[in-house]
Amino acid sequence: MFKADTHMHTIASGHACGTVWEMAKVARSKELELIIITDHGPGLPGGPHKYYFSTLGWLPPFIEGVEVLSGVEANVVDASGALDLENHFLAMLDWVAVGLHDDCWAPQSRDQNTAALLGVIRSGVADVIVHPGNPRFPIHHRAFVAALADAGMAMEMNNSSLVSPFRRGSEANCEELGKLALEYGVPIVLGSDAHTPWQVGDLSHAFKLATSCGLQPEQILNFTADGVRRFLAKRGKKRFLTALAE
Repeated sequence: MFKADTHMHTIASGHACGTVWEMAKVARSKELELIIITDHGPGLPGGPHKYYFSTLGWLPPFIEGVEVLSGVEANVVDASGALDLENHFLAMLDWVAVGLHDDCWAPQSRDQNTAALLGVIRSGVADVIVHPGNPRFPIHHRAFVAALADAGMAMEMNNSSLVSPFRRGSEANCEELGKLALEYGVPIVLGSDAHTPWQVGDLSHAFKLATSCGLQPEQILNFTADGVRRFLAKRGKKRFLTALAE
């Protein structure tokens, strides 16, 4: 059904077990047209050196017939929303996802967690906030979604959060965030958050939740590969500007 997966980790993240090539092979077998490699930023223990993200530009644009975009899941490191990867590295990438992770910044109060994400949004360097429903980092949902809408950013519904033990209890938050995204018209991406090749393209639980929130395919960017490309064009990524004319 879906033609793109926007969130996955390779062995470069230090706690995953597939290569870029292996992720692309599985994506092809599942009839995906586009994947985004989003290894963790260097602030997470075991994560790649910052120079890794500049070398992603050497990947061929298609591997195993699947378009492969370069990305990062950058980590918030303080209450201002500062990230663990400098802006000049972020500017080299097709896709900048940002998430809150305990090993990079300990969970704070609802006000502080929200302020950190609003700082990320205001900075303009990110394209999407991932797994915002994590109960370890409570946030003010309406303020967060309204800020995304104003910035033209996307919000992720993370499939792994709904099935793994690491963000147990995310579903209620994700449901409320999904309904607010519908209200505010915020673009949604469904991400597998795959840490093995076998998880690539598994968006079933996130899609079920998105559907229950009333979200329609046209609001879900990765329902088609072109949806992702057009979004990136609107975000000013020069490589994708031709997508707006199609």
